[in-house]
Parts: sequence; structure tokens; C-alpha cells
Amino acid sequence: MWAIMTVVVVFEYTVGATLYKCINRATATFLAGSLGVGVHWVAGQSGEKFEPIILGSSVFLLASAATFSRFIPTIKARFDYGAMIFILTFSLVSLSGYRVDELLTMAQNRVLTILLGTSICILISALLCPVWAGNELHLLVNSNAEKLADSLEGCVAEFFSNGIGNTSNEDSSKKLQAYKCVLNSKGTAESLANFARWEPAHGSFNFRHPWKQYLKIGAAMRNCGFCIESLSSSINSEVQVPKSLNKNLGDICMRLSSHCSQVLKELAATMKTMRKYSTTDVLVGEMNFAVQELQNALKSLPNQLLQIGAKGEQTTTGFIVPLIDVLPLATAIFLLIEIAARIEGIVDAVDELADLAEFKPAIDEQSKQSQSTSDKTDDDTMKALQKV
Repeated sequence: MWAIMTVVVVFEYTVGATLYKCINRATATFLAGSLGVGVHWVAGQSGEKFEPIILGSSVFLLASAATFSRFIPTIKARFDYGAMIFILTFSLVSLSGYRVDELLTMAQNRVLTILLGTSICILISALLCPVWAGNELHLLVNSNAEKLADSLEGCVAEFFSNGIGNTSNEDSSKKLQAYKCVLNSKGTAESLANFARWEPAHGSFNFRHPWKQYLKIGAAMRNCGFCIESLSSSINSEVQVPKSLNKNLGDICMRLSSHCSQVLKELAATMKTMRKYSTTDVLVGEMNFAVQELQNALKSLPNQLLQIGAKGEQTTTGFIVPLIDVLPLATAIFLLIEIAARIEGIVDAVDELADLAEFKPAIDEQSKQSQSTSDKTDDDTMKALQKV
């Protein structure tokens, strides 16, 4: 019965989750069973008068300690299930031992049947079409980086190409809303990172792979996603931007969003292949140059507003209306600058992951061609020397 119940309770979708529950359940059952037998022996040696007092006090004290230990963040993250099983097993063994004579045999049988159930679960989950929590976390972070890139590029394109209005294309609408998946992925990422720590080495991941760093990358991506969410809300604004400003600053903003998207996609490729690309620093430099170009263009905005007010473009009341009309554009510009700054935070987090996980440098096509050319030249030189 306990073997079947163990299989039903501990078997999970990923290998890490199954190992987490199996190890916690087996360890907690062994410790609780051993303590239960020991407490029962001590209580039996104390006489009939003190036996119920010792049993009741031990259950109260140990169960209380295990219960309140679950409020400690470290224990709750990694041993919460084990603490719950410890409370259940110790209480059952201690209280059952007060009425059952063969307590040691009962505890032995329960430990062995639970070990049987956990062994079956571990073998099935690890050998039969295994789903690794570490790999799922890896794919989730890569997907989030690509979704951020698509959302950012889509938001800026919608803002400056069609003006400020609602999106009509279903595909573009999905890309605009893709950042919401990034904002809602915190719980899933933390759960997968916790389960990935229990998994053995598999694929490209070592046993001590820095899974916590993926959570830092996810936090940096969510910080960027919050800015994209604010930028997306500007698309549905009813205030119309003057066309001349939209045309003058639109190209620069589109160029900056393109560089930001390229950096995010490059980071996604770095994490996906677990290789360091030399082009990442170049793309970050181009993004920073685009930010500087946008800031310089922003300094000339007051002069452009004066020209619009003098021409009376989209206004009949003077200078105040153009200033109100330009607020969505100014908001979008400042958000783009902030997004670029937060993308640098993602770059730093990915670089730290590359150092901790010891990513190997990637060989791009140009390097491969130059290397093959040099090898061919060396071969020709060797052949010529042999002829001489």
C-alpha cells in the first residue's frame, strides 16, 4: 500500500521534481521512523505513568519544530515536502507505537516499501523519455529573450509606422503581447530552477550548473518587460503626434529598437548554443551609439516645437497644444532609452552566466574561412618545402 501511495504522490513531470520529492520523502521517512522508534523505546523504559507524557511531548515539540522550520526560505524552497512528510511519519509511528507491539517491524516495512516506490519513480522518470527541469528552464529563458525582442520591435514599428492606434493584424498583435509571457514567468522559472538543482549532469549541463543565474537573467528581463509594457500602452493613446516630429524622430527610434532587438536575439543565441559570440560587444556598441544619437536628437526637440507652433501645424491655439501632443512621443523616447539601459543589465547577467558555466567561444563563419585559408596556405607551403 505504501509503495503504491508513494508512486502516486511523488511521480512528477520533470526528473528534477521527481527526484526532489523522492529524496525528501525517503530521507524524511527514515529520520522520522528512526526518531519514532527511539522515542517509543525511551517512553517504554520510563514506565506507564510517564510513557504518554513523553510520547505526547515529543510529538508536540518535534512536529512544532518541523512546522515552523517550513517558514525559513531556504528550507521551504528545498525541503518543504520533506518537512511535511517528517511530521506525518513521526506522528503516525509514535502514536501507533503506543498501541502496536511490533513497532520496529512496522517502521522497517514502511521504509522499505517507500524506497521501492521512490526507486521505481526515479528509474521511470530518468530513463523513459526524461523531461529535465534544467533544460526546460534553459528553453524558457531563451524563449523569453526572443519574445522581448519581438515585442519591442513590434511596439516601436506600430507606434511610428501606423501612428498611434489599434493593431489590426493578428500576428503582430500576438508579438506585441508576447512580453506578458515574460512578466508572468517568474513562478515557473523559480520552480524549474529549484528542481534543476536536484538533477544529475545531463546533456550540456553539469551537476553544479549555475541555475540561480537564470533567475537573475529572468529578473533583468522582467525589468525590461515592464518598460515594454508601458511603451505598449502608448499605442492605444488617443493623442495624435505631429507628423513632422513623428517623421524626424521615428527613423532614429526605429533604428534604436532594431539594435536592441538584435542584442536580445544575440543573447538568446548565446544561451541557446552555450557559446560566447564576439559580435555581442559590437551590437551593444551600436545600440549605445543609437541611444546617443537619439539623445542628441531629443535636444533639438524644443526648436522643432517652436517651428511647429510658428507654422500652426495641427493647432489653432498656439504653443500649448503641440506640447501636449508631443507627450506620447517623448514618453516613447524616454522609455526606449530606459529599455536600452536595462538590456545592458541583461547582457551583464548573461556574461556572468557564461563565466560561471564556462561557455566556449563560438567560431563565426569569417573566422572559419580565415582559419581554413591559413590551413590551406600552410599545407601549400609544406608541399613546396618538400619539393625543394
